[in-house]
Amino acid sequence: MGTNDGIHDAPVTLPASGDAEQGEAIPARIVEKRARAVTPSGAKEPRQTRRAEADGEDEAHTGGEGRSAPARRAPRESSHRIAEQPAFVLHSYPYRETSLIIDVFSRDHGRLALVAKGAKRPHSALRGVLQTFQPLSMSWSGKSEMRTLTGAEWVGGMLPLRGDALLCGFYVNELLVKFCAREDPHPQLFHHYVVTLTRLAHDEPAVQVLRSFERVLLRETGYAMALDRTVARRAVVAEGRYVFDPERGVREAVSELPAHWPVVSGQTLLDMERDDYHRAQTVAQSKTLMRFLLNTYLGGTPLATRQILLDLQNL
Repeated sequence: MGTNDGIHDAPVTLPASGDAEQGEAIPARIVEKRARAVTPSGAKEPRQTRRAEADGEDEAHTGGEGRSAPARRAPRESSHRIAEQPAFVLHSYPYRETSLIIDVFSRDHGRLALVAKGAKRPHSALRGVLQTFQPLSMSWSGKSEMRTLTGAEWVGGMLPLRGDALLCGFYVNELLVKFCAREDPHPQLFHHYVVTLTRLAHDEPAVQVLRSFERVLLRETGYAMALDRTVARRAVVAEGRYVFDPERGVREAVSELPAHWPVVSGQTLLDMERDDYHRAQTVAQSKTLMRFLLNTYLGGTPLATRQILLDLQNL
């Protein structure tokens, strides 16, 4: 249980064969993507004319034709080469005979699929570096959805995950894969991911760490998670009974609402808003509520790591 060998079994579909330039389709849930301005290769720059000075122009600058030389372009960093980007490996998969496909979560570029060429060779410098839950500095190149890893260095500074904390780490990674679209940057979520791994490594209560991460994940990926006010803009009171409408937010619990929506106390919602999970009722009700919301937003798709955790609890 103390190793990271289980990363190859995560239920995420990536290309098993074919050219490295082919990647998986970007989920349709992306609301918007930033367009990159690209100058057509055949476009000409507009000519620029200037007045001749009274004392004459230097012929070397006008080319002897009374016309100004084209303005020199400032050097631009290639958008197809990224260097030394903070990142983590979420999962890895065998690719051909000697390579790996790694699913990466980076600070400024979001999730990416990278081909690590030769990473499975016995003497590859990448072999011992591309481990889950370890902070890396990664470089890559390419413009397709499947980029090519060009470098990776271990940054260090984090304790390894062991035992139950390791399983919780795989659960967090699976949530990132399920909820984060390709190339959709989430720097705040990246920061909270680092905080989550650090808390797990220091044996903080998993229920508190996971609930906190789940809330940040939903908020950063576009799902409203305000828990201290209802959809009618009324303040949540500790003694009240409420449900969370997946499409709208907190509502007072009344009989005409769907029966499968879990009912929670106002105290639980207020505790969750403050990230306080010391009350036993808050621990139990927040677990039920978050399981309901995650399952709803994933369209009923099961999480493999959650089932493993449930099976272990039943042993």
